[in-house]
Amino acid sequence: MTQGAGQGPEAERTATLRDFRVPAYVNETGPYAHSAHPDGTATPVEESYPEGYTPTERDLPVIHRGDTLQVPVEPASDPAAQSEAGPGALFVVGDVHGYLDELVAALQQKGLIDAAGQWCAGTARLWFLGDFTDRGPDGIGVIDLVMRLSAEAAAAGGYCKALMGNHELLLLGAKRFGDTPVNSGAGTATFQAAWLLNGGQKTDMDRLQDHHLQWMARLDAVEEVDGYLLVHSDTTAYLDYGDSIEAVNDTVRETLTRNDADECWDLFRKFTKRFSFRDEGGADAVRSLLDTYGGTRIVHGHSPIPYLLGQVGSEDGEDGAGPVVEGPHVYADGLAIAMDGGVTMAGKLLVQQLPLDI
Repeated sequence: MTQGAGQGPEAERTATLRDFRVPAYVNETGPYAHSAHPDGTATPVEESYPEGYTPTERDLPVIHRGDTLQVPVEPASDPAAQSEAGPGALFVVGDVHGYLDELVAALQQKGLIDAAGQWCAGTARLWFLGDFTDRGPDGIGVIDLVMRLSAEAAAAGGYCKALMGNHELLLLGAKRFGDTPVNSGAGTATFQAAWLLNGGQKTDMDRLQDHHLQWMARLDAVEEVDGYLLVHSDTTAYLDYGDSIEAVNDTVRETLTRNDADECWDLFRKFTKRFSFRDEGGADAVRSLLDTYGGTRIVHGHSPIPYLLGQVGSEDGEDGAGPVVEGPHVYADGLAIAMDGGVTMAGKLLVQQLPLDI
């Protein structure tokens, strides 16, 4: 699915915000009063955002703890192990967001790469759930690593593959369209402004090359592996793009190929929606995806587990001990597995072998 690529040049790492405080407007009722315009002025909002949808706002709402299960993670003893008739062990990786060092450490802990950063897991299968860049210091380094591991894993009889996240769409849009105005449904917006607001790093943009853009634009949005439906976002918006996995992936790629700013923004907007699987009706939302695309459980990133568990700080800055993430988050009647450990808020970058031992 991907071609190998060498590591990019070394770049000075920039400081990044790891604490996403919640502004006062999150708790207000009704539509937001104004949205940010690139020139600093305010534009009246004509229609409200759906609950949990904040593509032009930096912060996520705090979600109070519900009926949830925290799963302990045990390191895999032999990721290359396989039955005589079956493939190697299956692993999934949550949102990385430019934290290359943390990713390398997590992959090494699971025995997927060696001390030199080379694939050492034989026939193991590794899926990244998207969001490689933004907020963290080395998003391009993360993409280069994933591309290289793809070639190395394939040569060893396994594979390393990746899904499209909303931040891949955001970076593509910022590069392609810059400050071109788009119809956001909430006043004037641009990909460039949204990218900067949501953690875009200048060092990533400076190092972004054509082969990175081509790789991101060709990523699949949905896959089903061993009965697990893999997606990036915890949303039912995928249903808007087709009634089969192939149809969704083809529609997303065709949308990007047409290179229309408004169409790409709408795609980004829908991939940014979240929290469809929590609270009452969450299990039914998961089932709507499973019934359409197959699989018995859904695995997603996008919404950080600390938010789903209510472990993040408040707008008053009282962070306490910080988020505690030990493993994936199982919810929605056991049908959904959340994999974003909140590395951007000092949580944990999760690499997990499936099936879960619960």
